[in-house]
Amino acid sequence: MDDDTPERKAELAKGHWLFAQPCTFVKGVVKLEGLPNDALPEIAFAGRSNVGKSSLVNAMTGRKTLARTSNTPGRTQEVNYFTLGQPSCEGLFLVDLPGYGYARESKDRIATWTDLVMTYLQGRATLRRVLLLIDARHGIKKNDEEVMAMLDKAAVSYLIVLTKADKLKKGEIEKRLETTKAQLRKHVAAFPEIAVTSSEKGTGIPELRAHIAELAELAPMGYKADK
Repeated sequence: MDDDTPERKAELAKGHWLFAQPCTFVKGVVKLEGLPNDALPEIAFAGRSNVGKSSLVNAMTGRKTLARTSNTPGRTQEVNYFTLGQPSCEGLFLVDLPGYGYARESKDRIATWTDLVMTYLQGRATLRRVLLLIDARHGIKKNDEEVMAMLDKAAVSYLIVLTKADKLKKGEIEKRLETTKAQLRKHVAAFPEIAVTSSEKGTGIPELRAHIAELAELAPMGYKADK
């Protein structure tokens, strides 16, 4: 959609409003029984280790240290919950999931948190959408395909988010988009659009905020459009 249309400007404004609300770390969960019982809608950030999940959460909320980042793949081992919204009204949960595909940990420990993530993704009733992050430099890998197939089977809607787009030239990004779109055609639960982002440069962040605001349908609760 053209960003200059009144409709698109309104969507972007709602996204900006939503992510200007207070965002607070709630808890880190290591077992299924530790998941919140609240009925708030949840938006989950999933992807391979070191793909940039925590950095994207920080960029979207405008808070550099909200979600803990690490240069060591596999360091984030908890399902981290953040509330987004005013305390006086309902909000939503942003859920930063442990990365899959790599970790300097024992096989038993890797299996434990992998099972936690997969069980969460398949059976969380309040989960509105999964943002499945893919490093734009590398594209969709085998374990990404496995997660996508699992989400397809569980009928869990997900949006592919290409991260670290600033590391590629324009022509390389266009080629990656073309390849990724072709791969998505065989995945029934995949959202038809692809988000291209850079947490470092801010690329695609306003559009992704708007996507979540529309999905959560929360902005109208306290949002007033400029006249």
